[in-house]
Amino acid sequence: MITGSIVALATPMSPVSQAVDYPALGRLVDWHIEQGSSALVAVGTTGESPTLAVDEHLEVIRFCVRQAAGRIPVIAGTGANSTAEAIELTEGARATGADACLLVVPYYNKPTQEGLYLHHRAVAEAVTIPQILYNVPSRTACDMQPETVLRLAEVANIVGIKEATGDLDRARRLIEAVPPGFAVYSGDDATAMELILLGGQGNVSVTANVAPGLMAQLCAAALAGDRRRAEMLNQRLEPLNRALFLEANPIPVKWALARMGRIAEAIRLPLTPLSVDLRQAVCAAMVAAGALVENPGEEIASEGYLAAPK
Repeated sequence: MITGSIVALATPMSPVSQAVDYPALGRLVDWHIEQGSSALVAVGTTGESPTLAVDEHLEVIRFCVRQAAGRIPVIAGTGANSTAEAIELTEGARATGADACLLVVPYYNKPTQEGLYLHHRAVAEAVTIPQILYNVPSRTACDMQPETVLRLAEVANIVGIKEATGDLDRARRLIEAVPPGFAVYSGDDATAMELILLGGQGNVSVTANVAPGLMAQLCAAALAGDRRRAEMLNQRLEPLNRALFLEANPIPVKWALARMGRIAEAIRLPLTPLSVDLRQAVCAAMVAAGALVENPGEEIASEGYLAAPK
């Protein structure tokens, strides 16, 4: 079972062509391993999965698997609102050597609970790779209910859920009800510490992109039941947890990584640059977390991102 801090990895892109910047991606993978991240998610929401073509999507997964080289697990984001497409992506990820797949609840078409069950069961039965459910109704407009999760937990290769509602009462009920060996992960940085202390197995984290060491330490402390240390670390990360969601993810996190010099400033439409009036707040939160050593009050340039290639 994968436990700890699982970084939902941003996908670096060229500011000229907006092609995936593989050298920068390789450096990010190495950095996260050095900083103590337990695993990474390639091409999840934070990795701009909606704007990557299928061949790009699978190549990013393949590259991350090769770069990680068995040092940490690679979880591939392969969810879709088409069951056939989800099966195609999941089989492609399996073929690249990914350790597991993360499948978001089908978005936009708003299936019933029975539809959710049949969709995820179909993918699991079609592809023999460990699969983690991903419930994030704020983005999908569809909420997988705990009863559906429990039905799917009976499918052999469905091994966990990323629960991103931030509802700790729901998380507690899930943790108490799921069978042994089924992992419950936080998908909400702001409530991750409490979910792990309730018995969860880790955090699939946006914040870990910017402060991987601190998030790894927080998850380790919470997994060990050390509330005092976990709260101390969480207090340092709290401003960053808020700041990285001032606009839709991954707009703030990609700006923050560019500010750190780890990637170039590039994001694909329909996402746009971080609003100029929010940049000081993100910068200040980065300084508070030790991710940036500079005066957050200094003037920040308002360079724009280039449009998507035609």
